[in-house]
Amino acid sequence: MDAPVSNDEIGVLDSSLLGRVIAVPESRELDIFAGLLTRRGARVLRCPLVSILDAPDPKPVIAWVNHFCLGECDDLILMTGEGLRRLLSCISQHAPTLRPLFVDELARVRKFVRGPKPAKVLRELGLNAEVIVSPATTAGVVDALCVAGDLNGRVVGVQHYGAEPNPLLTDYLHEAGAKAREVWPYVYADDSADREVLNLIDRLAANEVDAIAFTSQSQVDRLFTLAKRAQRETELFSGLRQTMVAAVGPVTAASLEERGIAVDAAPIGTYFLKPLTQLLVQKLAR
Repeated sequence: MDAPVSNDEIGVLDSSLLGRVIAVPESRELDIFAGLLTRRGARVLRCPLVSILDAPDPKPVIAWVNHFCLGECDDLILMTGEGLRRLLSCISQHAPTLRPLFVDELARVRKFVRGPKPAKVLRELGLNAEVIVSPATTAGVVDALCVAGDLNGRVVGVQHYGAEPNPLLTDYLHEAGAKAREVWPYVYADDSADREVLNLIDRLAANEVDAIAFTSQSQVDRLFTLAKRAQRETELFSGLRQTMVAAVGPVTAASLEERGIAVDAAPIGTYFLKPLTQLLVQKLAR
């Protein structure tokens, strides 16, 4: 785990979080989040709970993109904003001529997005989602598909997260008479940096951390899985219960609450880093 950033090394925007120690799990937007906190005087502990990598073999991803660009999908389910970004990145690296065709097809198909993050990536492309699913869960996606009407005979593209299947979603599509065309554009590299994670548990248990801010369910899963494997669950539960726990959105919050951890700060309605930072300021301001 990286050492806390000294306030002398940064331009402090204000002192609302001066001296507060906030643990931030690794994510794609880690530097942005850490910057928002350090500019307010916080000392940030960066812990590599989860790293996200491109799919190890781009060929299946590009094959899926080819089918999509040929107009073979009627609908598209985007489970994560990261997934759409990785699809665009894979196209840029391995089949750049497909990008305009891909964006054209994105505009044509009916798009179901799980929460605001994939909707945000679509807006960056000048597009809007037809259905923004809330709550942002697989069950929420299934409910939205039910409301959307008859799926019989339709081909539904499904962008998964990580490398795991999602039987709840794909079984529903099959039972509804639809064909699921699935793609996995990234994987989680969550088997590294065990020592840093265990060090975070030690610091939580020693009451050396004012707050920990989770930005994805996978970070929560990783932390508890490693604690169980290392027989450090008691220390983890003790540490979290004496530390302010923040979650970026309802899915992440639910994952913590299901494990008996109360969430002290979670944005309502807008599940992004700036609202999460503002909540931490409200809760921790000197």
